[in-house]
Amino acid sequence: MEKAEFIHRSVMPAEVMAFLAPIPGGLYLDGTVGAGGHARLILEVAAPDGLLIGLDRDPEALAKAAEVLTPFGSRAVLRHGNFSEAAEILAELGVDGLDGMLLDLGVSSYQLDAPERGFSFRVDAPLDMRMDPTTGMTAAEVLKDAGAEELARIFREYGEERYARRIARRIVDTRREHPLETTRQLADFVRETVPGGMIPSRIHPATRVFQALRIHVNGELEHVSRGVSRAIDLLKPEGRLVVISFHSLEDRIVKRIFQDEAAGCICPPRLPVCVCNKAPRVELLTRRVVRATEEEVEANPRARSAVLRAVRRCP
Repeated sequence: MEKAEFIHRSVMPAEVMAFLAPIPGGLYLDGTVGAGGHARLILEVAAPDGLLIGLDRDPEALAKAAEVLTPFGSRAVLRHGNFSEAAEILAELGVDGLDGMLLDLGVSSYQLDAPERGFSFRVDAPLDMRMDPTTGMTAAEVLKDAGAEELARIFREYGEERYARRIARRIVDTRREHPLETTRQLADFVRETVPGGMIPSRIHPATRVFQALRIHVNGELEHVSRGVSRAIDLLKPEGRLVVISFHSLEDRIVKRIFQDEAAGCICPPRLPVCVCNKAPRVELLTRRVVRATEEEVEANPRARSAVLRAVRRCP
């Protein structure tokens, strides 16, 4: 199988730069550096002495980012790791505060398009789906080992799949004789299992199952919850955090954390004075989600599902 070239088009670059507002000499972290598109823009604006630390759990993404960011020399520091581990990585680097942080969540265009990664059913390939192919269980291993109740939970919670239980039970009933090991096998299996699956439709009936497996394999929601909460601790006063999400499950987590951190007193209304002493830690820069422009969506259809939220750390 021929290896795909790492190509990824950064989403909402103008909006990211407007809300992150990098300045010359600033220190920034791109927790999902990918191919380095956003990172390059940040470093250009933060010239001549601004620094950027880029993290990614995908070694192939880091290799591409290193190539793209070569012109910036030592101003770009790249590390293999998940953004939820940013505090530990920054401590190793001796960094105690950031002027800004960007998280571009979800799967990259390259990961979707590279058949050997097993994220998409457009091309038949091994069911892998790991963003970091050096660790963890593959999607095929999850389908082989998990019980019916666990599979149903994964499909229901992470894919909002209506027929989660039916699909899970049939997987367990048939996997000894017919294990699901490739993307095409799984896609065809789901199509044959769900009611009306064989009827042509705009959305493939396996789409939600693939999303659910990918989220589970990579622990995506757990990393979002932990990583976004901890990111606020890493910001200097007035530091900014910008998060781009691509599905509602991610965005709900980001919205809840931002709202909680922006809230002040949480005492019951009946108390005459505040006793909780809770002060807002951040200011919401986006009261509503920001979406890609029609022009961007036309040029890059994957930007259609992207939503951006941003906050600023209180002084």
